[in-house]
Amino acid sequence: MSTVKGSIRPIKDHVLISDMEFEAVRTASGVIIPSQNGKVEGIKSRWGKVYAVGPEQHDIKVGEWVCVEHGRWTRGIDIEIENGEKLTVRRADNEAIMLVADEQPKDVYIPK
Repeated sequence: MSTVKGSIRPIKDHVLISDMEFEAVRTASGVIIPSQNGKVEGIKSRWGKVYAVGPEQHDIKVGEWVCVEHGRWTRGIDIEIENGEKLTVRRADNEAIMLVADEQPKDVYIPK
């Protein structure tokens, strides 16, 4: 994965997302489900936090959470944010965004 320094912004109506989780998941009731990434069981839609939107995107806003069909996102690109930390962002396929939420859904809470 490459690291981009400086700013990155989407064009047209594209949507960049972060905080997609591919590791173990903890449900709201506390059950831990081990990572199934790369296995048949791991084929599922995933939630991501909207990092940036292009100037022509009017349906989705930065900070919202979107649910994207399985595999309909690009490979991640690491970017450096203001405090020197790295954040992985991906471009989501607009046609594959199924749901939008103001907050991260509780049933897919993943401790950091």
